[in-house]
Amino acid sequence: MWAGSVHGVDVRIGVTQAPREINIELAEDADRDELKSRVEAALAGATDVLWITDKRGKDVAIPSAKIAYIELGSADGDRKIGFGG
Repeated sequence: MWAGSVHGVDVRIGVTQAPREINIELAEDADRDELKSRVEAALAGATDVLWITDKRGKDVAIPSAKIAYIELGSADGDRKIGFGG
């Protein structure tokens, strides 16, 4: 269950035959469970396009058949800057 204390959701999407992944930061009030349901529907072939709206209101469309993987995480998670130690 998505906790209200998480500040936004960071979504990383791998697309087949694309050299880079798509990174989207969702709004703080994003419903993580609803997004997971839409991702599952896209991967099951129930919809041809997965639409995601980022925190600035920009809509991003990803063809369901091209999705290689999707990672959902918190935007303020364990991000490390520089060389790990």
